Amino acid sequence: MPKYSEMNVRPYQLLSVVCALGGDRAEARETKIKKLRDAIRKTPDRPLTLQCNVDEVFGYQDPGAADDTPEGTEFNLRRDLEILHKLNLFPGATLPARMIFNRVWDRIEDVAGICSYGRATSEAWKGWSKAKQACYRRGHRRGIQALIPLREARDMLADKKKSLAAMARAGAIDVRPHILLCSLCQYGAGTRHPFAEDNLPELVQLILKKPDTRIRMVPHADWMMCAPCPFREPGTNACVNNKGSGGLPNQMRDLRVLQKLGLTFGSILPARELYQRIFARIPGTLEICQLDSARPSVWWTGCGSATADSANYAKGRKQLMKAFDSVR
Repeated sequence: MPKYSEMNVRPYQLLSVVCALGGDRAEARETKIKKLRDAIRKTPDRPLTLQCNVDEVFGYQDPGAADDTPEGTEFNLRRDLEILHKLNLFPGATLPARMIFNRVWDRIEDVAGICSYGRATSEAWKGWSKAKQACYRRGHRRGIQALIPLREARDMLADKKKSLAAMARAGAIDVRPHILLCSLCQYGAGTRHPFAEDNLPELVQLILKKPDTRIRMVPHADWMMCAPCPFREPGTNACVNNKGSGGLPNQMRDLRVLQKLGLTFGSILPARELYQRIFARIPGTLEICQLDSARPSVWWTGCGSATADSANYAKGRKQLMKAFDSVR
């Protein structure tokens, strides 16, 4: 798996990238902003470390004043701290760029109170001009796709065809554990093949015809099941759904499923036996999918409930138990 070099970034530079997207020519020409923008477009999950000159208990990460803008020390510090507060992050925080910029788009629609404060109380507090603030709003309206584009539909379609062909040839089909539960939810919701965004309905169709099909437990957003997903990052085999935070909660769910089933990564079982273990040992989704955390959080997920089992899972479990019983 590729390793990316970390980039140190002042919080205000995140907003400068958005300004450049909104037509701010000065920001678009600024070498460090252009370098940051281009690095993120090339590698959306490159880690960014947010630094500012806050002193006191966070002084260990102070970057110095080299990247301060001309408004002055106090303005630079307040602006950086206002941004960190909006993002619910701290000086020295390191997160993938995709996750940080999703927070920017979710939580900073306008820079009023961050980069400007209404009436200028002195020359030191003039802040950003109205024109620059308008550039930010225009960049924000373009959406995060202007910085981190979605996968091309033709690429996802081509990957679906290739991955289905590989699945048909495989001696054992690679599946990350928790999406086996997703297959039950999909089935209960009425999702059937062909399905554009993953290969789970096709897997269910195959194993209902051939219940002795071998399935191997594998980590991460493996190509064989997840190749066509719009939220799969092919370069890292990573799931970047839920605004970039999908990796951690999905890995947690994988491990919870493995523990319940008494398996490890690399385990291979016939599909009928594997699903029978799921039916017997995982009667509902709550103990697997529950991740009760406030937003924004690296543990937040848009899938699953914090308080109740999935009705679609219960329905799909019942339907597939009956379907497997009818296949001999």
